[in-house]
Formats: sequence, structure tokens, C-alpha cells
Amino acid sequence: MASDRPFRRQAIKLAAQVFLGRRRAHYHAWLPSLRIEGRSGDRPGRVLYRRMPVIDLSDIGALTGRAGSRIVIVGSGPSVNEARLDQLSPHTCLLLNGAISLIGQGIAESLAVAIEDERFVWRHFDMIARHVPMDVPMLLSPGVIRALCDIDAAFLKGRIVALIDDIKKPYGHVRRDDTALAKLDFATLRGGAGFSTRPDGGVFQGGSVLVSALQFAMATGARKIGFIGVDITNADAPRFYEDDGGAAFSGVAGAAGRILDHIALAGDIADYRGIRLINHSKQSALNTIGIDYEPLGTSAR
Repeated sequence: MASDRPFRRQAIKLAAQVFLGRRRAHYHAWLPSLRIEGRSGDRPGRVLYRRMPVIDLSDIGALTGRAGSRIVIVGSGPSVNEARLDQLSPHTCLLLNGAISLIGQGIAESLAVAIEDERFVWRHFDMIARHVPMDVPMLLSPGVIRALCDIDAAFLKGRIVALIDDIKKPYGHVRRDDTALAKLDFATLRGGAGFSTRPDGGVFQGGSVLVSALQFAMATGARKIGFIGVDITNADAPRFYEDDGGAAFSGVAGAAGRILDHIALAGDIADYRGIRLINHSKQSALNTIGIDYEPLGTSAR
């Protein structure tokens, strides 16, 4: 299956693997044109592209100041077609990837959007530019930020952007092993899964941007977090915004076990912290890990 990345980006990724080695291979996400400077414990830092300032990054406060007690994470699964998202209060929906197309079409004011895989940017930049208002916070990985700048260096100027930084392969640092991760007081490991209680310091990525978004959502203080369009079991079916002819390859189905392990760990942490996780999709693998189905309208009351 061909990648949605341009050939030059595929070449840079390969070169990083060959010349930088396994511990630094992830540097391909931002090389050669992107730099994030001034990033430290309590400072999100700022983005430079080709040595020119682009944007000052935001932290979790961009979400906590906007979120209420309830968040609904909206994926791109076919079950979105069955949801009455227009019943939800403003600033409730955290939209993943193609779910951003719902802004202005069922969702008036979203909480935030999250994009982690740069291939989505190369395939759907027009959708991002058309649907995401300037005042909606964007949770973006270094690779996504760089891809957006590659396409339109002015796109991010004036926007609210928080970094999705892979805790295992962090920006500007070598890959962390489990020993290094265990020393982080905000990181919990269980088998191959992980959870970060401080997403500003990095999040565990688990095969879907859903895993990262959930860590941000739980850090806002919301007491109820729902999922709609997070189907997983039928991830190879066209997304709700695609037809059969235009459907892009998804690795979600193949990574289902990994995704569910991360969400199951998050669910146990949520129970301990008094946060309720709810599945709003009838056909969803979330049912298999103890996140029970509840109709969206029922949960809204």
C-alpha cells in the first residue's frame, strides 16, 4: 500500500533510519525544516519553520479553560452517521482526524481537534483548512506541524496549538526504553500499554490518535468522557466522510489489540480517579474491555 507521504518525506524517513539509528530514527518527523525551541517542564516552547517563527505552543490549559465536566471524543467510524451530535453542548466534542468535517455540520463549536499522523495532512489538508476555525485548539504531533508548514507555512499563525509529543520518542531526545519511562512520575506502564497523567510532558501513542486524545481529555478534569465513532472492529470500512472509492488505508484494525490495551489501562486509571468512560457506539470493540454502551441522548441527561 503506497504511503500518502510525498516521496521526499519517505526518503527522509528512510535516511533517518539508516544514518541516525534506532534511538534517533523518529527525528525524521521534524527534520530538516522544523524546530521547537524553549520547551521545558512548564514552558510549551515555540515552533520555527525554516528558522522563521511560526507559533508559540500552548499547554493543557488551552483545553481546561474551554472544557466542561463532559467530553465526547469523536472518531471517524461509520457509527458517527447514527449520532445526534447536534444535541451536545458547545465545547464538548474532541474531534479526531476526519471528524473535523463535522464542524459546522452538526457540531457548532468543538472543544478541540487532534491529528497525529502526517499522512492525514497530506491527504486532507483542504478539509483541515476549510473546517477548523482559528479559535479551536489543535492537538498536533511534530510531524503534523511540519507537514502543515510544508504545505502552507502561514496556516498555523494565530492558532492555538498544543503538542502531542510521543513520550517514548520525544521531540529532540532519543527513544526512551521502559527503564527510562518508569522513572517518570506521571507515566504508568502495564505490559505494552502506557498512560500519562501530564500530557504536556508527553503521551503514550498506541496505534490511534484516540489514545493520545484520551490522555489529554482526562487531564482537563472532565468527570465523564464518551466515545462515538470509535468502532475499531470495522476500521477497514470507509470512514463516515469517505465513500468506497476514496477510502484510505487504515492501520487501526491491525493495531486493535494495542489500542484496546491502552484504553483498558486508561479505563482503570479513570475508575480510580472517579472519571466515567462511556461508549456511545453500538458496534465498538470498546464493549469488550468493560466500557459499556450507552446511547448518546441518555448520557446527555
